[in-house]
Amino acid sequence: MNELTTAQLQRQNILNNRFALQVAEQHLQLGGVVFQGQTVFTKQQVMALFEVSDATVERYVSNHGEELKVNGYQLLRGKNLNEFKDLVGGTLMNEGIKTSILGVFSFRAVLNLAMLLTESERAKAVRSRLLDIVMDVLAARTGGHTKYINQRDEHYLTATFQEQSYRKQFTDALDHFVVEHQWKYVRFTNLIYQCIFRENATEYRKVLKLAAKESIRETMYSEVLTLIASFEAGIAHELEQEFNRLGRKLSMQEVEALFGRFESHPLFKPLILDARTKMASRDLGFRDALHHKLEAYIQSVPEADFDRFLGETSKSLEDRLSDPATLAVFKRLKDR
Repeated sequence: MNELTTAQLQRQNILNNRFALQVAEQHLQLGGVVFQGQTVFTKQQVMALFEVSDATVERYVSNHGEELKVNGYQLLRGKNLNEFKDLVGGTLMNEGIKTSILGVFSFRAVLNLAMLLTESERAKAVRSRLLDIVMDVLAARTGGHTKYINQRDEHYLTATFQEQSYRKQFTDALDHFVVEHQWKYVRFTNLIYQCIFRENATEYRKVLKLAAKESIRETMYSEVLTLIASFEAGIAHELEQEFNRLGRKLSMQEVEALFGRFESHPLFKPLILDARTKMASRDLGFRDALHHKLEAYIQSVPEADFDRFLGETSKSLEDRLSDPATLAVFKRLKDR
């Protein structure tokens, strides 16, 4: 919990989760005033809520202004301010009724401030309750199975189906165009993983705490699976081209060199960046799993991802497989 006061990324992951915030607003009952369709708090209300001084609030607004603004802190002026004054009068405004500018906190910004304040026991209590709510909402919406939260994405099934098809092309190419070697499938599968997310299968399995019988690819996000499929299809093509050029099967060393050239192609740079960022950020935010080799790519999980994996369009894999519309799509793909 103490990390929230020092780690903006963790704070933003909580604040971007609208499902948790909806439950928090209902259960925390922090008060506030409904203004223009949302609950807002004046500085005076915030001071009373967290039992802190005017100077303390001003210091946090000054030091963390940009973060607070992103999460709903705003300055009221002109027409908006006059409308707010008419609503509350001077009772909630330290600045007095004659002020020409007034800072107000949205509910989200109040939670943001609660996660920043180190000198308030009340803020500490809000942080603790908020973390419980976040965990409860995540468990409720995923059935307690965050390990396979990737499968709740409506694009997952199509991505995994297509990847399996390209996987067959890749392994067939290894059969036909590469010399026999007992480790070639493992070696070159790991090379694809290392090209995309810098971990081999063993390392990935350890980060996600997967059991020996659990499938790695069943935990991967659709964007990662699609990029793996692109690598598999591209490598298969390059192996065939090189086999035809040389008139013989390629050695293990020649295939490794081919991988190096393929990975460095400018076409893949933005795709690899996107896959690394999504994988590192989502795994930390949803699974509490840290990919040490991808730490530089970690960002806060965007609001759209919470909708994607926890929202109305997200479903468990079991529910999707029982959907006639989904089965019809797979039949069309299979019949191509």
